[in-house]
Amino acid sequence: MNHILVVGSLAYDSIRTPAGQADRTLGGSANYFSLAASLHAAVRVVGVVGSDYSEKDSQLLTSRGVDISGMTRVPGKTFHWAGEYMGDLNEAKTLTTELNVFEKFNPELPENYKKSEFVFLANISPDLQLKVLNQVSKPKFVGCDTMNFWIESKKQDLLDVLKKIDVLLINDSESKMLTGSSNGLKAAQMILKMGPRAVVIKRGEFGFALCTSDGWFVQPAFPMTEVVDPTGAGDSFAGGFFGHLASQSGEVTIERLKKACLYGSITASFTIQGFGVTALADLTKAQVEERLMAFRRVVSTV
Repeated sequence: MNHILVVGSLAYDSIRTPAGQADRTLGGSANYFSLAASLHAAVRVVGVVGSDYSEKDSQLLTSRGVDISGMTRVPGKTFHWAGEYMGDLNEAKTLTTELNVFEKFNPELPENYKKSEFVFLANISPDLQLKVLNQVSKPKFVGCDTMNFWIESKKQDLLDVLKKIDVLLINDSESKMLTGSSNGLKAAQMILKMGPRAVVIKRGEFGFALCTSDGWFVQPAFPMTEVVDPTGAGDSFAGGFFGHLASQSGEVTIERLKKACLYGSITASFTIQGFGVTALADLTKAQVEERLMAFRRVVSTV
């Protein structure tokens, strides 16, 4: 059985959108990713939480078979982010970022984590991503996420990460920032030359674009008329993407990458139906498969 290692934030978020608001709801990239990926494969989490992190929230992960022995609990408060979406639901306005115990996060992998076949480096500092890569031994497939802050402040470390991974999952505006291109699709081709064998441009309500040396695979998002909270959609995409890849045996082919993108996109469409991870917490694999079938009817001409 393949295992997925994810290293990222475990957090509480306070979110306001046109649909309402939620205070200190469970969030963080590693939580979104783990709940999404665990529908398909075994997940191992590395992250840090404070003494305020509730046992109920830990049990949510373990109830899905997620291994949290790499989760470190230290004195202090858990990472807290507050933001709002008003007008453009593709862009959050950050109101507060309280790193708390996450400020001194120093990922150390348990011994059994080091042989994980699939590795996802969620949105953390690229120097920490490099530290994780130096601890894993011969993973089958590695991916990472990043954000504008790291592109601006630690670009060289990020470029070093890109030389060591198989896929970069990045949103449209970040791909342009990383490359200096004004065209997201052109930016994806430029990123391929930086190291990864594949680039997934996440385009929010407009879907995604997968770029490889073989060409393009582009699909719209599943049509959603109501969005409650877009927070974590990208991490859920990554979770569905990696979950599907890890559930399959053999080499990671271009065709498998294409199908993984569909699972990622469909999973993200559920996440945005609730605040924080609430929609993911109740999600089943059967529901994902059902919506994937519905999506195929949407995009098919037959």
